[in-house]
Amino acid sequence: MSKTTQNAVAEYKKKFPDLPWTKLKPVGKHPFFKYPGFAPDKKTLLGKGHTKHPGKRPFISEVIYEHDVAIQLRDGTKIFTDVFRPSDSEVSKVPVIIAWSPYGKTGSGVQRYETMGPFSCGVSEDTVSGYEKFEGPDPADWCPRGYAILNPDTRGATMSEGDITFCTESDALDLYDTLEWLTLQPWCNGSVGMMGNSWLAIHQLNFASRLKHPTLKALAPMEAATDPYRDIAVRGGRPHLVGFNNLLLSGFCGPNSAENFAAMVRKRPLYDDYWASKHGATENVDIPLYLTASYSSCLHTYGSFRTFTTAKTKEKWLRVHPYQEWSDLYRPEIVDELQRYFDRYLNGTSNGWENDIPAVRISLLGFDGSPAKTVVERTEAEYPLARQQLTTYRLDASSHTLTKENPPRTSTTSHNSHSLDASSDFILHFDDYTEIAGSASVCLWMSCDEHDDMDVAVQIRKIDKQGNLLQHLNYKCPVPVQDVPDVNIAKTLGPQGFLRVSHTISRDFSVKDEIYYRHDRREPIKPGSVVPVEIQLWPMGMVFAPGEGIMLRISGHDMCLPEISFLKLAEPDDDNVGDHKLYTGGEYDSTLILPVIPPAK
Repeated sequence: MSKTTQNAVAEYKKKFPDLPWTKLKPVGKHPFFKYPGFAPDKKTLLGKGHTKHPGKRPFISEVIYEHDVAIQLRDGTKIFTDVFRPSDSEVSKVPVIIAWSPYGKTGSGVQRYETMGPFSCGVSEDTVSGYEKFEGPDPADWCPRGYAILNPDTRGATMSEGDITFCTESDALDLYDTLEWLTLQPWCNGSVGMMGNSWLAIHQLNFASRLKHPTLKALAPMEAATDPYRDIAVRGGRPHLVGFNNLLLSGFCGPNSAENFAAMVRKRPLYDDYWASKHGATENVDIPLYLTASYSSCLHTYGSFRTFTTAKTKEKWLRVHPYQEWSDLYRPEIVDELQRYFDRYLNGTSNGWENDIPAVRISLLGFDGSPAKTVVERTEAEYPLARQQLTTYRLDASSHTLTKENPPRTSTTSHNSHSLDASSDFILHFDDYTEIAGSASVCLWMSCDEHDDMDVAVQIRKIDKQGNLLQHLNYKCPVPVQDVPDVNIAKTLGPQGFLRVSHTISRDFSVKDEIYYRHDRREPIKPGSVVPVEIQLWPMGMVFAPGEGIMLRISGHDMCLPEISFLKLAEPDDDNVGDHKLYTGGEYDSTLILPVIPPAK
């Protein structure tokens, strides 16, 4: 560990001189950043029954709150962290859980559940204390359980020195130095874990893919991504969630600058050394993992499943829940389960965790208004499910249906490729109760007369017996589903897949059981030529009552709901021109493959 973080940051900037750095607004100047004030080394005793604000969750035992504690990194840079720990922790040392992100330390930042989505994203006012970091563990819940919570402002965030980077070696080195600092604290028992959603989950895996530290003994990446190119910024080789990624950057507050990785989508649209430098080698992860995944994320679903299937460690658990990640994070039964996990690996408690907790639990969405009930966290032997039956359906453009047999005659349909309202849709109804769990895929025959490339999006929606599109609510809301605002945080529509067709040339056939593109080169398509378009959709889980079914939608744009209402697109983020024509039947065997699950024996 001789390399200094300064060298790592300097080398990163030198290696990618075209990387834009966005100047951040400092504390006090940001119009939306909520900041409680800088109080280095202040120590507060939060007594039993203490509440931050009326209506917030109270503390049930005394907790020591240390404000803005400095951690000096190997290059001399100082970052600041808040520490919450049981009041007797200097006598009885405790394990530590780190919430690692630049979102603000303790109830600060721009991101707050009450403003991020309708009905507080399912996280009610009294669910949390207000001292929790966004997407992280609540000290009011964890300190009484015998844990310390560390809420750092990572490099460049708020009052911490330096610049904010994303999924870099320097991020991992900074975390390593923080672990070193923890080993010297008189209240730490020498065991550290990490937990949290999104950024907090991503950087757990960023570290474990690159480095090891004997103090870090267990991770809980709850909804992660491991490949910023394919998962977050350039899904299918075309720009993904441009507005959301820009919004993320605008929410940071700090003394200097932040890496503008979203701007690199236009500068470096192909997968190159810049994007490769951020790709987590999850096969290197060899410490215990408690992973969660859901179908509601447009950022994390694939990375969570992929981590489970590729991580080296044998001590790994996957729980696929039917909710939005924030509401799931604070479910009382889940906090109890996470405590049992951390008790096993951070306290060495023999509590039967390995024998009692199934390695795989999956949920299957029933969707609101359906007689098919959601399957919640059913135990399975493995993932992907060994008993899945990959069932092929053929598209028929003459009837806009999906059939078991290839139509004998060729037919075509088309849609405006640069319209937010246009799509080519195909319907299938199931005669019997049906379960689908896994990754669907399509092979479509398509052409475009007006352009030498196509951005293609595919989506699977659930429909009722009458063919009406259904939605799944991600958390309990006090109004019917139709009265809940149309945002992805609140509603799941169905899985999607994308491809910029000129990237077909980069297909990597060495990756088994997956349609995988390297996205490192492109080859224009001849206008008017009919070409195969093979796309794998992100993992899905659905149940269907007899007569219900699916609609396969094909368009040129992202068909998911916006993450936040004001991010609704006025125009697609694609490079499409003209109509896309789809060919089915005869020599054009356009297909959908579904992972159908027969009943368990």
